[in-house]
Amino acid sequence: MQKNKIVLARAFFVVAFFALLSLHQLSYLFAALIALWVVSLQKIAPLTIRVLRSIVIFNLGVSLGYAAMALWRHETPWEYLLYINLKVYVLTYFVFWFFGRYSIIRIVGFSKDLSYLTTIALSQIFSYKKSFEDFRLAYLSRGLRLKDKNPAFIARSFEYFLEKSLYDANERTLAMKARGFFRD
Repeated sequence: MQKNKIVLARAFFVVAFFALLSLHQLSYLFAALIALWVVSLQKIAPLTIRVLRSIVIFNLGVSLGYAAMALWRHETPWEYLLYINLKVYVLTYFVFWFFGRYSIIRIVGFSKDLSYLTTIALSQIFSYKKSFEDFRLAYLSRGLRLKDKNPAFIARSFEYFLEKSLYDANERTLAMKARGFFRD
């Protein structure tokens, strides 16, 4: 029974994700968003906060660039900007909602390689999240407020994450080569 549930969840995810990708009208995107809000009624606020935290910086940069180029060409970018940002929001909301209900490891469990890659990605995410939280707590433990910017501390934190990412990338590449990825 459990195996059938995972297979159905995989199929639902693929079909729903590509159905959302195929929506090209704002009215359909708004309808999809309302449907997602209805199925996640009790978690709308936390999911919305997670989605916005994950997409706002990238979408803001892309949107500002697109708006500047469109205005420079004397075009009106607002409808397309609303469409593209709403589509990103709906897709991200759906992914967060879905993987809040189902384990991503179980969903990709049909493929040994995909499971391995997902495990690597998740372990890296959790590692960086833990390191970031450690730096945040270290900053606070020194009696500093997060509003006060300490350039030396920020520079050292950035340097740490840069070194960590380079080291981790090398280690993960070696581990993946040992398991048969990156065949020459």
